Amino acid sequence: MAAGTPLIPEQRRQELLRHLRRERVLSFRQITELLGVSSMTARRDVAKLATEGRVRATAGGAAMPVRVLAEPIRSEKAVTDMPLKAAIAKAAAGLVEDSMSVYLDAGTTVHAMVPHLEKITRLTAVTNDLATAQALTHLPGVELICVGGRVDKSNESTLGRLAALTISELSLDVAFLSSSSWDAQIGVTTPVEAKVEVKRAALAHSANAVLLADSAKYGSSAQYRVLDLAELGTVVTDDRLADSDAERVQANGVELLRAEVEPVLDARA
Repeated sequence: MAAGTPLIPEQRRQELLRHLRRERVLSFRQITELLGVSSMTARRDVAKLATEGRVRATAGGAAMPVRVLAEPIRSEKAVTDMPLKAAIAKAAAGLVEDSMSVYLDAGTTVHAMVPHLEKITRLTAVTNDLATAQALTHLPGVELICVGGRVDKSNESTLGRLAALTISELSLDVAFLSSSSWDAQIGVTTPVEAKVEVKRAALAHSANAVLLADSAKYGSSAQYRVLDLAELGTVVTDDRLADSDAERVQANGVELLRAEVEPVLDARA
């Protein structure tokens, strides 16, 4: 393989997740061959992902989990699968028009939309994401409404009843929602109960709702249900979502946008 920038550990783990999405179960030998890493590195990656609830460790390798047990902290998500997030965010930002009132949900994928909103004028942006709110203060064409409420320090966002009440007092054109787990049949879920009411409020008080979720999260579920895909207008994901899965998503009557992801070169020879 041609030389290039080596994958950082989180990017390598996301590559492992993509292989697992296709194969469901992989042995350690298969993982070492697919990723070009040592057996020790493969075992460390599986252990890390298993701790986060993103894979299920088996005696001889790894399998996709039935449940997402917890979300990684903000600092970890900020360096996870950046090319996918950038592509999804750019495509989602293309749905924003001048004079719109939009809700930007907490999450690093939605946060990545901010640079693409610079040319939008008279935009009202509502967000419960503290980092997104900070970034939006530098855009002159944006009127910013920062949603208050209980602060989730690990994800730098607000959540719970107070945040939902604020959103319920607004009338929005589009709600851009994030998710740690989604599936054509199960819908959007979260392992954090206090996030459900906030997302539901944004959905209920927006004329349209758009889900931003990458393909590595597809097919997983968490304890608390947020919404069915049929309640959305659009799903924006990346072009690594399998065609068969794309068909299942579209069967819910939603528009599906699969953003093209630029490849990341690896230094493996």
